[in-house]
Amino acid sequence: MVNSKLIMIEHYIPILIVFVVASGFAFGSLILTHLIGPRVPNSVKLMPYESGVDQVGETRVRFSIRFFLIALLFIIFDIEIVFLYPWAVVFKDFLLEGPFIFYEMVVFLAILAFGFIYVWRKGALEWE
Repeated sequence: MVNSKLIMIEHYIPILIVFVVASGFAFGSLILTHLIGPRVPNSVKLMPYESGVDQVGETRVRFSIRFFLIALLFIIFDIEIVFLYPWAVVFKDFLLEGPFIFYEMVVFLAILAFGFIYVWRKGALEWE
């Protein structure tokens, strides 16, 4: 019993070594550049810079809440698709045992459809 657990741990040692080497390289590079990197601050380097163009006007732009609402709705319905793919893959195999898997997905899609109808009726998808 002890030997089988020891053998299982031996399989993870190379992964642990790669993780330690990668972490050491990342932290070592950060520390070395901080210690030996040149520091020559001047007015040009301290000036705000965006995409090769000098700053013109206010840099903080306020976005409408509608952008964030549409993004959240997209994520919700995108996650629905993520759940549909594995279901479609195993559907044929589990359908032989009974129609429960089909009704389960119908309930899932009905809940999402009611949510979509609710959002649509509230006007969340309309731009003003």
